[in-house]
Amino acid sequence: MKRKTALITGASRGIGRATAAIFAKAGYDLALNCIHSVKELTAFAQSLKEQFHIQTLCCCGNVGDYSFVCQMFRQIEDFCDGIDVLINNAGVSYIGLLSDMQYEDWERILQFNLTSVFSCCKCAIPSMVSKKSGKILNVSSDWGLYGASCEAAYSATKGGVHALTKALAKELAPSNIQVNAIACGVIDTDMNAGFHPQERTQLQEEIPAGYFAKPEEVAAFLLQLAHAPAYLTGQVISFDGGWF
Repeated sequence: MKRKTALITGASRGIGRATAAIFAKAGYDLALNCIHSVKELTAFAQSLKEQFHIQTLCCCGNVGDYSFVCQMFRQIEDFCDGIDVLINNAGVSYIGLLSDMQYEDWERILQFNLTSVFSCCKCAIPSMVSKKSGKILNVSSDWGLYGASCEAAYSATKGGVHALTKALAKELAPSNIQVNAIACGVIDTDMNAGFHPQERTQLQEEIPAGYFAKPEEVAAFLLQLAHAPAYLTGQVISFDGGWF
């Protein structure tokens, strides 16, 4: 039986890395993307290949750049017969007052967090439609639902991801392609590593589950969604320990 292939953006660390590991263990071939940590991703991909006897492809570059995404999908065409699961995980944050934000910072976060999702979806959809099968999973944030002070731009991009998820799901449901998003709460990744111990304790006390989720927990949920019934589509599912 032919193995399925998953493309994971932002796969060199955090949620993306954990997701690559759990999908490899489940028997998926993997196309893995990062922008900076090329050596680390290459070594990681090789280790997954050897451990789980799968095929891996590293595509290093900025998924916020549409021309790179087109190039990446040309590489993927030579690697497999179209991807079965697209996981849009790459993202960056910006913390600060909107009034202090430079336009270049706005453009960067918009391209990396939202345009990247558009670009990868646009390039992945044709082969999925041809096969009448596919899963698109967008890793997002609760801030896209509720907004966060001093993270207005980040919140706006994640809100855009949620709207895109819902709209695209309606377009693609007739082709048996499901589109869903996970709105993450506080995950114990490098992006959230800047909390002072006191801030961390206060934040944990606000979360009913009482802790920050591990990237592996998000990865396990993504794998579940990749295997979910086709009727589950167009959903933005909070994964936040009951925080909101």
